[in-house]
Formats: sequence, C-alpha cells, structure tokens
Amino acid sequence: MTDGAGALLAATRRREQRSGQDASRPAYDGRPLAVLAAVFTLAQLVLVRPVLGLGWDEIVYTSQITSHHPAAFFSAPRSRGVTLLVAPVASWSDSTVLLRVYLAVLSGLALYLALRCWRGLFPPRILVTAGAFFASLWVTLFYGPQAMPNYWVAIGALIAVGGFLRHRADPSAGGPLWAVVAGTALMAWMRPTDAVWVAVPLFVLALAGRQWRSLLALAGGLTAGGAEWVIEAYTAFGGLGERLAEASRIQGGLGLHMAVDDQLRSLGGRALCRPCTGSMPHPVITLWWFVLPLLAVLGLVVAVRARRTLRTLLPLACATTAAIPYLFMIGYAAPRFLQPAYALLAIPVAQALWYLVTAPRGRWRPAAAALVALAMAGHLTVQLAVLVHTVDRTLDGRRDWARTAGELHRLGVRPPCLLTGYRSIPIGYYTGCSSGATFGNNENTTVGEILRTAERTPVATLTGPGGTPPGYARPWPVHMIGDIEVRVAPTPGR
Repeated sequence: MTDGAGALLAATRRREQRSGQDASRPAYDGRPLAVLAAVFTLAQLVLVRPVLGLGWDEIVYTSQITSHHPAAFFSAPRSRGVTLLVAPVASWSDSTVLLRVYLAVLSGLALYLALRCWRGLFPPRILVTAGAFFASLWVTLFYGPQAMPNYWVAIGALIAVGGFLRHRADPSAGGPLWAVVAGTALMAWMRPTDAVWVAVPLFVLALAGRQWRSLLALAGGLTAGGAEWVIEAYTAFGGLGERLAEASRIQGGLGLHMAVDDQLRSLGGRALCRPCTGSMPHPVITLWWFVLPLLAVLGLVVAVRARRTLRTLLPLACATTAAIPYLFMIGYAAPRFLQPAYALLAIPVAQALWYLVTAPRGRWRPAAAALVALAMAGHLTVQLAVLVHTVDRTLDGRRDWARTAGELHRLGVRPPCLLTGYRSIPIGYYTGCSSGATFGNNENTTVGEILRTAERTPVATLTGPGGTPPGYARPWPVHMIGDIEVRVAPTPGR
C-alpha cells in the first residue's frame, strides 16, 4: 500500500514537472501566418480581379465538371485534381467571379496550413518571411485564384517536406506523418510526375536512414493521389506506358533540352512561352531569378554553421529536383512550372535575408537592414509591375474571346454547336459549343464526324491570321470577326 502511494506521488510529481516545462515553453503563435494568408488572399482579389475570364487550361479542367458547358478534350499529361478542386463551385454555378473568390480564399488558407507544417523547425519570423516572399511573386499572385495545378503542387511540397522533417525530429508524433501523406497525395493528385520529382530526395533520405514509416507515408501518399491518373491511363490511353509516351509527345518530346533561357523569357509575364522566341525581358525583371539561388546557398551556409543543416538542405534539394525537368528536359517554358521550386527555396532564402539583417554588428547593422529592405522593396515593385501588365493583357485577350463568341451567336452559331480550328477550345467554351480537332495535340474527331454533325447542329471553323482553312470548310460562307476568318456550315435542313 505504501509502495503504491509512493508510486502515485512520484507520477504526480513527474506530471507537474512536465506541465511546468510545457508552461515555460512559449506557445506557438499562428497569428502572423494567418495575417499573411489574409493579405495574400486580399491581394489576389484586388490585383488579379475576380472578373478575369477563364483561360485555355482552366477551361479544360472546369468543363469536365460543369453542366452548362460541353467538356473539352482532356489530353494525356493532364490530371483530374484541378477538376475536383473546383467541383464545389463549378459543378453548379457558371459564375467566374464566384470561382475566383473561392480559389483565392482556398489558396490563402492552404498557404497558412502549409507554413504551419514547419512550426518548430524554424522561428516564426523565418516562416513569415518565407511565406511573404513566395506569396509576393507575380506568378504566385496571378495563379493563386486560377484553376491551375502548379500552385497546389507547391503547397503539397511544403506540406510534405515540412511534415517529413518534423516526423524525423520526433518519430513518436503521428501528425507530421499524416502531413507527409497529405502533401504527397495533393501533389500527385494535381501532377503525378511533379510529385515524383519533388519526392526523390525524401525517398533517398528515408531509405538511407531506414525510416520505414516515412517510406510508407511517401508511397501511400503518391499512390492515393496518383491512382486515378494510372487507372485512367489503362481505361482511356491503352496503358501507363502509352499515356506517358503520349504525354511526352504532346510536350514536344521529353529529353535533354536547355530551357533555362525559355524560363527567363517567360518572367516578363508570358503565361506560355511556346515557341519561346523574342528578346529577353529587361534585366531588372530577371535579376531576382539570378539572386534567388545565391540567397538559397547562403541560407544553407548559415544553417550549417548553426548546426541545423538538414532542415535547410532538404527543401533546397527538393526544390532542385522539382526544377530539373522544367529547366533541362522540356522544350518550352511557363513561369508557373517552377512554383514548387520557388515555394521550397523560400525557406533558405528567408534564412539568408535574416542573416544579412542580423549578422552585422554595431553601426553596420542598421545599414544592412536598410539595404535589405530597399532591395526587397525594389523586388516587390518589379513583381507588382509584371503582375499588373500580365493581368491587363490577359483580361484583354479573354474579352476578345467573349466578343468573338457574341459575334458567333449573331451568325447563328448557338448551343448545341461545334467549333473547330483556331482556338476552338477557349472560344468554344465562351460560345457554349463543343470543340473538335482532326489533328494535333487535341485531336478528338474526324472530318466525317464534323460533316455529320453539321447536318444536325451549327458548325463553324475558325482560321487565325495567316492560316489556311481545312478543305471540308472551304465551300462554306466566310465571315470576319476581327482577324479571325469564320466559315459557318450551311444551316441544317437547307
């Protein structure tokens, strides 16, 4: 009885000691990250504007789930993740404004949750700075409220790598392991091949350290997120190898390609640089791109000196593997392709920035802080200038599609209808028509099927500037809508 009382007293003391230690440890304050996420969301709504019409790729993804537009052709490289992401809104509403607001709020919440996965690994000021750097890039602000996959791959990468490092630091904690599963699943859900590239360093480290639970989490997340894509490969493309081969063909043949200069050209606000010709943007616009890896390396040096190498080296390694296919294995560029790399590089970059501010002593510290602040202000100015220019140009282009759709309605091309030829997918969506192609990356029909459709419903063929109309449409009446030549099939029944 005495022994039992003594054991109970000892256990009580241990609990009191643990509670005292927990009380002395400062509680994690998530408010700065919440403020950052709120500002990021608001900036998207103000600068990108919810009235921005849907783009080509967005139309492909959202049309798969809408009931008010025919589904556009879904090619081999694409994954259904974005379609499921927008389903809560796009499945019942055709309001672009509502969809933009929904995605802006969701992207802000996702950034907050992703950065929270890194709590305990870095001081809050590092995480806030990293999040602010990534969120202030024009490509992040521009694509945050859009139905596109790359931002969500970046979020999944932050969640997966942060969860992996936290589980390694405390193997008894189950939460970080589930973060690994969630992050890798989100990446694979959006772009399976990107998920594999990001996860390569995680697999290598887990194998080297015989971290079997981490390996299982990585494999389970990739399987859960990529299962639908693999199943669809067999049901719609003849197998996984066939789908990968078709995806490679559509992207110009994956292999050894130097796309670094293509990525540089896209930094001026080109959503898709294919073919990537023309002059380079002004050096002021591309300067940050060269400084970024230098700051990341400085952040790693700082981490080595502070004996926290792994938590900085791992995101740097994952950022490198995420960028490799888009810098050296593809023959064109889009700035959004590197969003996962930018998100992961933001961690060591934030460390470097704080080191530059705090390392100098005496009278040099205020000067260093002022210099860093001036550089960041200039960087933010450049990013906002490119963003405004990109948004304005994109708005004009998508309004042109809407105006073309209105003119097609005036010509009698109304749903149900079919468009073929030049930009038939986006213009077809705005018109309410199906889109068809007899060749190319979006081939989904034949000449015979088009002519049979013309006997039942309105059909029009669009020819862009300098283009040649297809042979089957040359006898059709010709109309001009801006610089687009429109040939409308004779009215069915005549």
